[in-house]
Amino acid sequence: MTLRPPRFLAALTLLLPVGLVTAPVDAAEYLTSEQTESLGLPFSDAVRAGDLLILSGQLGNLPGSLQLAPGGIRAEARQALENVKRILEANGSSMDKVVKCTVMMADIAEWGAFNEVYVTYFPGHKPARSAFAASGLAAGGRVELECWAEA
Repeated sequence: MTLRPPRFLAALTLLLPVGLVTAPVDAAEYLTSEQTESLGLPFSDAVRAGDLLILSGQLGNLPGSLQLAPGGIRAEARQALENVKRILEANGSSMDKVVKCTVMMADIAEWGAFNEVYVTYFPGHKPARSAFAASGLAAGGRVELECWAEA
């Protein structure tokens, strides 16, 4: 039996800027840390598709735990960004290489407070970004952050 990547990965190359993904999609790597595996979560930390790292959404949970950082939106935002940073660095990338983020918020009224923390992680370049309110996030989180970065 031959294993194939999911069909959506084949379409991925049509959606990305020319030249960003240089390896065949068949070469996708599913990258999961011991922390994620120990929690039994049903997803990878990130997928490397050519020269792109696509991170799973990160909550403001403390590493190795589903417990949210105490202190509300600012603390959860900081922890979510630290989780993104940790995954990027563990896989050979960095915050300087982030090109796109999607922010999901339990309460869009906290958007300004989230931004106060977010901008400290991107003092130079500003990744493309979308934000929206959700009717609920995993683990009762205030924010979930999904980022894409150059590998």
